[in-house]
Amino acid sequence: MRDGSAAGPAALDLSRLDRRRLPAHVGLIMDGNGRWAVARNLPRTGGHAAGETVLFECVEGALEIGLRWLSAYTFSTENWTRHPEEVSFLMWFNEDILLRRLDSLADMGVRICFAGDLADPRIPDRNRELMQDAEQRTTSNRRLSLVLAFNYGGRAEIARAVRALAIEVAEGEREPGEITEDDIARRLYVPRMPDPDLIVRTSGEMRISNFLLWGSAYSELVFTETLWPEFGAQHLVDAVVEYQRRRRRFGGAVPNRST
Repeated sequence: MRDGSAAGPAALDLSRLDRRRLPAHVGLIMDGNGRWAVARNLPRTGGHAAGETVLFECVEGALEIGLRWLSAYTFSTENWTRHPEEVSFLMWFNEDILLRRLDSLADMGVRICFAGDLADPRIPDRNRELMQDAEQRTTSNRRLSLVLAFNYGGRAEIARAVRALAIEVAEGEREPGEITEDDIARRLYVPRMPDPDLIVRTSGEMRISNFLLWGSAYSELVFTETLWPEFGAQHLVDAVVEYQRRRRRFGGAVPNRST
């Protein structure tokens, strides 16, 4: 059992959860694997291995409460600057997870999507092929869409969408003045993905680090001191409960309740 482990989905405390007001999409910034490992005199890669268990516990928790979209920041475009040994481990680890977990995820009705630059030549071909296979094998699943942001950067995603529109303008397919926000949204990595209503970041860092920049314009943000390997399904439920406490105004004024 991992240190600080939350109870599994079967033992979740859902007493404060309103299932009628679930966020359409929850994003997870899984931070703190390295610090968790170092504190235990383990290599940083040991933290990533422990974090895998947490991610799939959260998937089970999301299924239990009825979430429809869950996204996880698994490898950012900035992560290439880490030590080559750690980067190599993460490439292999992504491949290993798909080999070990794909059947169980498919059986649970989970659709797997990847958001990021999968054409990057630094990604091993076998890894890329397994990601494409995972998407194809689960494409008809509808219980939960699990989006793995791999080799992902929010600014790069927006730039990619803008480039696609620029080509259409250059080829005379549209006028610049006709371009709308929806046009950009439809050219993101996962065009049908709803904006994240809630983004959760672990380890005490209070920033979104280039994650889902376009969609997070009105996301509710929950930051927790808990390191990712100590997170769990109950923490996910608690974050959703916190989200439900908040009044979302989307730029509107608070109603005048004076009598």
